Amino acid sequence: MVGDRGSASVVAVVVAGLWFGLVVVGVQVGEVLVDRRRVGAAADLGALAAAGQLGGGGAHACARAEWVVERMGGRLVACLVEGWEVEVQVSGEVAVFGAVSARARAGPAEP
Repeated sequence: MVGDRGSASVVAVVVAGLWFGLVVVGVQVGEVLVDRRRVGAAADLGALAAAGQLGGGGAHACARAEWVVERMGGRLVACLVEGWEVEVQVSGEVAVFGAVSARARAGPAEP
């Protein structure tokens, strides 16, 4: 079978290329998932920090939320104070797929 000589090498290269492609895609998807969790956590903690500082006024509370969000690598997009409740929106950048965002709300528990 002289015609089949070297075909196993070609198949091995193709399979290796496919595996490499799958690994690259998996790493990119993993990066997006980690960044989404990080931005969500930044939103949660920013809202909680702001709710804890509402006694100093809405501007002080939103400044505290921005401080916390920036320390976690996010960017505070919006901070809305309504009574004793705070809602924040946070965004973050993902290298390949663009921006991710999250919202969180914090305030006193309902009786």
